[in-house]
Amino acid sequence: MKSLFDDVSKSCSKVVTKSYSTSFSLATKMLAPSIRQDIYNIYGFVRFADEIVDTFHDFNKEELFKRFEEDLIHALENKISLNPILNAFQHTYHYYNIDYKLVEAFMNSMKMDLHKKKYLTDEEYKSYIYGSADVVGLMCLNIFVNGDKEKYNQLKQSAMSLGSAFQKVNFLRDLKADHDLLNRTYFPNTDLNNLDEASKLEIIEEIEQDFAKGLQGIKQLPMEAKFGVFIAYRYYRQLLKKLKRTPAFEIKNTRIRVPNYKKFELLTRSYVKFQLNLL
Repeated sequence: MKSLFDDVSKSCSKVVTKSYSTSFSLATKMLAPSIRQDIYNIYGFVRFADEIVDTFHDFNKEELFKRFEEDLIHALENKISLNPILNAFQHTYHYYNIDYKLVEAFMNSMKMDLHKKKYLTDEEYKSYIYGSADVVGLMCLNIFVNGDKEKYNQLKQSAMSLGSAFQKVNFLRDLKADHDLLNRTYFPNTDLNNLDEASKLEIIEEIEQDFAKGLQGIKQLPMEAKFGVFIAYRYYRQLLKKLKRTPAFEIKNTRIRVPNYKKFELLTRSYVKFQLNLL
């Protein structure tokens, strides 16, 4: 039965989320059950694409990505895939009528990571972030507003800002891996070999502006989504605070983390704010 295969596919997406990101998994658990699985389905899809370009160093990444892209197109066109992750994603894609341009933009940014190492201009930088992060936020927004196009358009810019903030925090946190292992430089006009406090603070100020815009959108989300997205926001804000306190020369030599006890402390405090309607 196709329904059994679909259930197995969705379970795979959930396993991928829980295995690859404890923080995102925790935030997703705070979403209403009615939308939780679809967020797992999106995460599984974007995670697999990202894994191909970032970690499969002993294999032909270009060939693997091409096959993944072909399987994705087949899944979206035929509403089925023997790749359970893509099978789960196509269900969410069709159910919420997600714009294919968002999927296409994401795949284009991932494809850039196969060969492009440096982003020298603001235009290149913003284009990559749009495809790698903003559109993922927009895919999720489709689910959060349950396909309501008016609400979607109202919150679109704030969702993109939040996606940008998350991605830029990841860039700053992963400087060592991106620069030393993957030889990538995402921040334009920044010498990562000699990152100084002024450059670091300029990046952080940009991220804080994105967070401020994103928070305004979180406050307007439906109740089913608001708390889960707020948890993700609080987690990344905590990462940014730690990055701000970390000397610039240390950021490139370490990976900032939020310990589990702190995550649960953030969860508890956020829940209190949510219950008191302080968002």
